[in-house]
Amino acid sequence: MIDVTGVILAGGKSRRMGEDKRFLTVGTATLLDRCRSAMMGVFQEVLIITAQDSPPLEGAGCCVHQDLIPDCGSLGGLYTGLKLATCGRVFVVACDMPFLNQEMIQFFVNRDSEADVVMGRLPSGLQPLHAVYGKRALPCFERMASARHLKIQDIVSESSLKVTVVSPSEWAHIDPASQSFQNVNTPADLAAARGGVSRSPRAQ
Repeated sequence: MIDVTGVILAGGKSRRMGEDKRFLTVGTATLLDRCRSAMMGVFQEVLIITAQDSPPLEGAGCCVHQDLIPDCGSLGGLYTGLKLATCGRVFVVACDMPFLNQEMIQFFVNRDSEADVVMGRLPSGLQPLHAVYGKRALPCFERMASARHLKIQDIVSESSLKVTVVSPSEWAHIDPASQSFQNVNTPADLAAARGGVSRSPRAQ
């Protein structure tokens, strides 16, 4: 097992979906179960982080924690996972990413073990939720939360941290369509993900 903690952000708000997307199915499993299965196949420790006002959630082998910083969205969840992780680094994903790929996860974790942040950049922009963060980033996230500056990807501009930004050409041999980064925010996203299951050789 890799000496990194896996962190799943499962806030439970799902405003754009209109229902709790953690329990929507893609293929034969819920979004949360697909995510949990992929992460537990790579990491010995997997933490699930929920919002403070989220209903209780069954961890099924993972430790479940509520945000230490309320009302800061994904940044608050990331901060909480990084703070509570027993390992020095975390790999963070959202629970609505149905096509996580264990080989891609390992690629990101191993890409630069000395970096404080390892983050992919797609043509659409930086991808903060399929990324690696070290505990040296904690004070930066604390400052960002205090200032209500909640765009996680802006951490790459922090001069005190060693940041490695990864391009699609580096992972093309594993995930040429960058499907690992796909998430499900709306009913249209869900329909697309369900349609993509049959086309994904690594989908569960």
